[in-house]
Amino acid sequence: MKVADFTFELPAELVAQYPPEIRGTSRLLVLDRRTAGVTHSAIREIARFLSPGDLMVFNDTRVFPARLIGEREPGGGAVEVMLVARLDDERWEALVHPGQRMRPGRRVRFERGGRTLHGEVLDERYFGRRVVRLWTSDTGTVMDAIEGIGHTPLPPYIKRPDLDLDRDRYQTVFAREAGSIAAPTAGLHFTEAILRSLDDARVERTAITLHVGYGTFKPVRTPEVEAHTVDPERYAISQDAAARINAALDAGRRVVAVGTTTTRALETAAARGGGRVAPGYAETGLFIHPGHRFLVAGGLVTNFHLPASSLLMLVAAFAGREAVLDAYREAVAQRYRFYSYGDAMLVV
Repeated sequence: MKVADFTFELPAELVAQYPPEIRGTSRLLVLDRRTAGVTHSAIREIARFLSPGDLMVFNDTRVFPARLIGEREPGGGAVEVMLVARLDDERWEALVHPGQRMRPGRRVRFERGGRTLHGEVLDERYFGRRVVRLWTSDTGTVMDAIEGIGHTPLPPYIKRPDLDLDRDRYQTVFAREAGSIAAPTAGLHFTEAILRSLDDARVERTAITLHVGYGTFKPVRTPEVEAHTVDPERYAISQDAAARINAALDAGRRVVAVGTTTTRALETAAARGGGRVAPGYAETGLFIHPGHRFLVAGGLVTNFHLPASSLLMLVAAFAGREAVLDAYREAVAQRYRFYSYGDAMLVV
């Protein structure tokens, strides 16, 4: 299958640079997989398109301010460090810019809001990544310092500096455990009022955790879809969440995955469990593209994704390539907002 088969025309002005003024006011495009029919609505009306007994599964990961801006020591000179993955209490895998000036042994200092964090490059890895040791002489932990000093790691297609509002808006209202450097963006639309509307409609809810890594922005560089690989990400599914999901599957009730991250974790856990969602901690490097047989997801809430991206391919695997591309063309024609701060799509 060719990557070029997953392209569409997207005007640059439809790439959302800011969240909606009020959370929960995004538009919602509903795609019916059986008929390929499209309905235009609003995210606050999502319960209307679901059924009593449906189980929605959210990703409750929390984004931490993984982008650090500091100066080289000695000599000065700006350095930007994007923390990619925590290796242990002190060491992180990171992207460092400018990389050519930050070889092993070089140090950097980060200061903001009265806090100070120190870093040292320990090792070089593939694709320009570094292993960085972080420490602080301030009271509190290194994570406390990162929370105070770091910047919200906005996606590369948001062409502006992060703002104070991003600390709140690039975070779901149900975010719990810090570990992601990108938001599970389908969850950004939900408010307490919308969650209550789901409860009122007798739509059940549970949550799992997948910590979103930098690989979510990894472009598909191969001409053939099947040659692409997805970077592994850590996930956790509690005993209670697994029991709720398996009970829904056993009863023939629909499981609606909120986001591509949730979908990948659920499908991986079900493959590990022989068709039943296995609880526990694990990693998923599952690349879902057309041809995948879904074991859990019977519905999907998602944002609108990049042309020729692995995330678009996942949605196409779930709803059919032509139906999804037609729906995307309709979204462009109707001026929907795209990507992380954009509008929402429900596939049922």
